[in-house]
Amino acid sequence: MFVETVVVCDTEPIAIEGLRGLLESADGLRVVAAETSMVEGMDAARDLQPSILVVAKDFGMRAVVDCLKTLHKAGARTGVVVWGGSMPEGEALRLLQAGAVGVIRKTASLPSLLSCLRSVAAGTTWMETDLLREPDRPVRLARSPLTARELQVMELVERGMKNKDIGTTLGIRTGTVKIHLKHIFEKTGIRGRYGLALSGLKEKGLLSVSALEAVSAVRSQ
Repeated sequence: MFVETVVVCDTEPIAIEGLRGLLESADGLRVVAAETSMVEGMDAARDLQPSILVVAKDFGMRAVVDCLKTLHKAGARTGVVVWGGSMPEGEALRLLQAGAVGVIRKTASLPSLLSCLRSVAAGTTWMETDLLREPDRPVRLARSPLTARELQVMELVERGMKNKDIGTTLGIRTGTVKIHLKHIFEKTGIRGRYGLALSGLKEKGLLSVSALEAVSAVRSQ
């Protein structure tokens, strides 16, 4: 049987051992290294080239995002899963935009955790449905076509850019960006910029079914 290798990087040794014990009981997954330092965890990922690197959000959002960007620039093929005790939707989306391919809470069930790791190993981005609000709200198709400018704005929102940065990139005022977003929300029925970003991931086929079912459920802030 083919085994997917996993490197775990967490601030708490007991969390590491708990995850190791869970994966030892699962088929097709094996922990090959476990580190309590972000630097050593990244070194292990570079040296061992595991299928999956599990990183705890406990190291801090900035440190985790920097880790994701560093591995991406290095061309690492390892899929990074970020897990944490709490995971607000805004942070989850930011992590996906930074390069994470899995986002899950430490309170998730074992089946959910295994589904996450196996999906990531298979090349699919995975995100807990419960991380999104109102999961029963359906995705609605655009009532009318988006203009070229609206498509540009939507693409930049999907990249995680703020209104001011979008305005600078497109050479338009921040107020004009807000007007374009208003029209995009009206035409698509998607609520909020997080919803737009997740919808973009959906269209690109980068989210697993569990996340797709809730992709437009996120409320605007």
